[in-house]
Amino acid sequence: MGSLENGVLPLKREPLLKSLSRNERNSSFANRPRSRFARFMVFKKLDYLQWICAVAVFILFMFVFQMLLPLSTLEKASGGFLIQKDDNFEGDFKSLFQEISGLDFGEGVKFVPTRLLLKFQEDNKKIVKNLSFGGSRKPQLAFVFADLLVDPQQVLMVSVAAALRAIGYEIEVYSLEDGPVHAVWKNIGVTVNIVEASGDSKIIIDWLNYDAVLVNSLEAKDAVSGLLQEPFKSLPLIWTVHEKTLATRYKNYVSDGQFQLIDDWKTIFNRATVVVFPNHVLPMYYAAFDAGNYFVIPGSPSEACKLNNSIVVHEESLRVNMNFTARDFVIAITGSQFLYKGLWVEHALVLQALSPLLAEFPVDDRLSQRLKIIILSQDLTGNYSAAIEEIASNLNYPRGTVNYAAIDDDDDVYNVLSIADLVIYGSFLEEQSFPDILVKAMCFEKPIIAPDLSIIKKYIDDKVNGYIFPKENINVLTRIMLQLVSNGKLSSLARNIGPIGKHTAKNMMVMEAVEGYASLIQNVVNLPSEVASPRAVSEIPSNFKTEWQWRFFEAVADSTYVTRTQRVYRFLNSVEHRWKRNVKESFADVSADDTFLYSIWQEEKGVQTAIAKKRREDGEVRDRSEQPRGKWEDVYRSAKRAERSKNALHERDDGELERTGQPLCIYEPYFGQGAWPFLHQGPLYRGLGLSTKGRRSRDDIDAPSRLPLLSIPYYRNALGDFGAFFAIANRIDRIHKNAWIGFSSWRATAKKASLSKAAEVALLDDIQSRRHGDALYFWVRMDRDPRNPMQQDFWTFCDAINAGNCKFAFSEALKNMYGLQGNLTSLPPMPVDGDSWSVMHSWTMPTKSFVEFVMFSRMFVDALDSQVYEEHHQSGFCYLSLSKDKQCYSRVLELLVNVWAYHSARRMVYIDPTTGTLEEQHNFKTRRGKMWIKWFNYKILKAMDEDLAEEADSDHPKRRWLWPSTGEVFWQGMYEKERSQMRLQKQKRKQKSKDRIQRIKHRSQQKALGTYVKPPPDNETVNNSNPVLEAVVKLLR
Repeated sequence: MGSLENGVLPLKREPLLKSLSRNERNSSFANRPRSRFARFMVFKKLDYLQWICAVAVFILFMFVFQMLLPLSTLEKASGGFLIQKDDNFEGDFKSLFQEISGLDFGEGVKFVPTRLLLKFQEDNKKIVKNLSFGGSRKPQLAFVFADLLVDPQQVLMVSVAAALRAIGYEIEVYSLEDGPVHAVWKNIGVTVNIVEASGDSKIIIDWLNYDAVLVNSLEAKDAVSGLLQEPFKSLPLIWTVHEKTLATRYKNYVSDGQFQLIDDWKTIFNRATVVVFPNHVLPMYYAAFDAGNYFVIPGSPSEACKLNNSIVVHEESLRVNMNFTARDFVIAITGSQFLYKGLWVEHALVLQALSPLLAEFPVDDRLSQRLKIIILSQDLTGNYSAAIEEIASNLNYPRGTVNYAAIDDDDDVYNVLSIADLVIYGSFLEEQSFPDILVKAMCFEKPIIAPDLSIIKKYIDDKVNGYIFPKENINVLTRIMLQLVSNGKLSSLARNIGPIGKHTAKNMMVMEAVEGYASLIQNVVNLPSEVASPRAVSEIPSNFKTEWQWRFFEAVADSTYVTRTQRVYRFLNSVEHRWKRNVKESFADVSADDTFLYSIWQEEKGVQTAIAKKRREDGEVRDRSEQPRGKWEDVYRSAKRAERSKNALHERDDGELERTGQPLCIYEPYFGQGAWPFLHQGPLYRGLGLSTKGRRSRDDIDAPSRLPLLSIPYYRNALGDFGAFFAIANRIDRIHKNAWIGFSSWRATAKKASLSKAAEVALLDDIQSRRHGDALYFWVRMDRDPRNPMQQDFWTFCDAINAGNCKFAFSEALKNMYGLQGNLTSLPPMPVDGDSWSVMHSWTMPTKSFVEFVMFSRMFVDALDSQVYEEHHQSGFCYLSLSKDKQCYSRVLELLVNVWAYHSARRMVYIDPTTGTLEEQHNFKTRRGKMWIKWFNYKILKAMDEDLAEEADSDHPKRRWLWPSTGEVFWQGMYEKERSQMRLQKQKRKQKSKDRIQRIKHRSQQKALGTYVKPPPDNETVNNSNPVLEAVVKLLR
């Protein structure tokens, strides 16, 4: 298992760790030091037969030991320590551990998330902290639930959310089903959204609005599935798993051959950035799904502390069902959730320590109290009950006093704990987290007795909320029991400890859970520069770390706690049924289509055969007939003309026909299938896929095929939607034939800021009437952007979303672009005049102006890329972000269109996306004296573009240069070069033709040898006989 610490002993934990691979088991033994016996066997030369005999004896011994354990140990002739004696058995206890030193007591197994801890340490070292710059937006978190029913997980998440909000986080809740906890979330100030999703429908949410997503329970699998697709795959995902139901079904999946279903679950587990468990046992149950991302945050509210009193009320009926009476004094002996071979020894020691209690419960008196001991264990398949009976018999316990109970779920635990008068923790294994069964016993107000393990002493004060005995001295347990039991009943001291223990268990490990989740979120989330950093974990108010937020659930009308295990069981059944149905349908579709596909193949084969036969016949006829011979130049021109007409007469689809003749086409760039639900359908819009794999339909444009630069993941991420602009502008006349062009971000649609039908009509009317002429229309305002809650001006907002370095990056890029020297101020002014600017790449302009804007943008991007490429490409960091960021300078490019439109003297018009109202921004009268028109003049930009094209075409520089890869490279010299090459080719062809004619003229011709007269056919009959003709014919013959 990827998250287990090296050096553990997995073979000693067969029931829980049997899913480990053979290599991992071998590697754990390879790291151990060799024993003396092993060194003797290796380095001493022994006879071959001795080796064989030794191995055979060892295998026989191990076979007998495994078959008879633990009864083989109990049935020693000497009787051993298990036979009841009247004297002190401390010496026998010491001799016991000498005899059983070879047994496994589970002391070597630990769960340590090594990979995650190392990753967190590395990330913390590399994080760039700019203390002089502070963001303006709070970090956003999304909590996803399967339902809003009352259960311990809801209490946990409400407590964590309240603490996170106290240190500066904003939280929004999504749930697949509504429930009574809806009111609880609203009371603490959290927005709740109910989304409907099933196995066939997908959850449509723009997850990029959040900095991290926390998914609770296995039932929220559908929400995790939506995060498997781009552009949401890199979003941090924390998935908490509280149930072991899926782990227990893993064996059934393997035996039934449902490997596709297993792979599906493994994909979900691998997608999570961190999988969180509430204890250290569950990660080992889920060892088969481990991808090195397991983490444990101990602490969860116990359901037993808030259960209805139904179990307590029906205690008498439960005793009857379990063959106990009201007069029985019941002691429950519990232990670790781990199963190890030395567990029976620990139980035997506890039973021997309890044997003096038999004097308090006379067997002959039927009217007095009777002692009943129940040993709880999770060994559901072994012969452990027989071992317990043998141990009790050897310790002289009356028959029926000691009972064994195999527990499978929480209901079994609740039933046993509810009828018990006292609970003893009989495991000496050092646990990493407080045993959950002790928490449940304390919630039932049962006095508990436990060994002095470090994790138990952390929460249990001896003789205050429980009793502690040293595990080295078992006699202390006997003395404690004699103090707590008097005349067959609990003493008053023991009864007083129960309520105190319940108060402790009710709010146990709150601080560990709250601080654990807060620290994990800070380690996992990489906050953008516009987000304000939350306060430190140590600054969480103490009232959020001392108790669970039970008070919010007291006012809930339906506060009945649901059994989460049963709901997860039903959910897994539905997932399996859905998977089987899909497999059957796919198989049925393939088998049903076989006949249909075969008929189509037969028909197509006949058509192809007929076409081939007709082509062969036409060729034979053409060879037998005389063909007019033309010049080679004419044939070449005809072939080229036919090739061009073939491309021009391709079959147009419905989308292209609908867009023909309309003045405007709006392109929607997207990356991945996750953005498909937010794209428009209609003739006004057209999709533009930034990746070939994630294209929605054939009508959508494949950007990487038009601009190979976007096939490189680095530039596809760094440019963002700006890469779509370059792809469209590259030979734009081949793909875009409308007078106006526009772009709209799918994220604007997700925020409900896209154009409505009324706004579309208003925009088209204004364009066709040319009221504003050459203008930039936009419909997403900067002052309404969630990233700008403080209504900042243009350059301040640009600095806020670029780690405070936007103005510096703009200035340096313009200096490099225009070749300015010295410390001249090269930052175009963007005045504050009460109007707003465009954000999120949602605008439209004339196609001619768009080509000019792209010409300016290509040079600007090239200058900007030369500044940040080296550091960003090597380390993933750039000075425009506070942490690792693939979209390094995409946020700078988001605002570039405003600088170009303002200083190139274009009108800027805002159109309300809902009503379609038009409002001009930054009137020309207010711009006088502020625009840098000479720097954004088309002639200057065109001259700079041709200079770069000439350099790329003539010099062919070997340095890394981005500009030639962002679009078409053309200058006047290339046109003249092509014309000169065409003239040279034409002259060569003429010269070849003249040479051929000259060779024909000067070719020597041979004189004819004689005249040939063709004879008439033999069967020809001559009607009119001519004597002269006959004489001539005879002479010729």
